Amino acid sequence: MDILGGNFLVGIAKALNLILTIYLYVIVARAIISWVSPSPYNPIVQFLYAATEPVLRYVRRMIPPIGGTIDVSPIIVIVAIYFLQQFLVNSLLELAQRY
Repeated sequence: MDILGGNFLVGIAKALNLILTIYLYVIVARAIISWVSPSPYNPIVQFLYAATEPVLRYVRRMIPPIGGTIDVSPIIVIVAIYFLQQFLVNSLLELAQRY
């Protein structure tokens, strides 16, 4: 049972890391398209906004845009993703090694 528990934790850690990495790329893509005027009817643009706006809106409520124009919420979310990858994922992997 110890081996199964350890492998289960490794699986959770790797799946979480993959999900966080994919979301990181989605946030970066959203930030890049914000530099141009994309068509709001484009399905890719709609997906990027739908996938990121809830998280970015939450961060914007806590930290409003600087000077009313510079939105730092994508940067804060990227830093949070890196923190989760370094802290949570690595902690799960270390816990799995102890099994």
